[in-house]
Amino acid sequence: EVQLVESGGGLVQAGGSLRLSCAASGFTFDDYGIGWFRQAPGKEHEGVGCISSSDGTTYYADSVKGRFTISSDDAKNMVYLQMNNLKPEDTAVYYCGTRMGPPEYFCQAYGYERSEYDYWGQGTQVTVSS
Repeated sequence: EVQLVESGGGLVQAGGSLRLSCAASGFTFDDYGIGWFRQAPGKEHEGVGCISSSDGTTYYADSVKGRFTISSDDAKNMVYLQMNNLKPEDTAVYYCGTRMGPPEYFCQAYGYERSEYDYWGQGTQVTVSS
């Protein structure tokens, strides 16, 4: 059974940092696309970024570019979202999704399309106070 479990959320002041983790299990962690999304109260889901195992490329939404970094530790089946210089508008539930056997250029072409993902985690709350 494929499972994704996020952790690392919490309350932080503006300008602070958090590192979210996405622990993956139930599949071979060598051919995947993993995306981070978020949803703030009353707002639509927003794609934050994506990482592809085929070439290690990452893509980020303009709203987080330069502040957020996605990385992976394939040996541990983990993907991380390092969030720096957090702003109150980053407050949201953050969750990760995975696409099994992604096509080439997955993140670039489909990374922000929720319909392109196969499995989702339950999410972790991030609250940034001003």
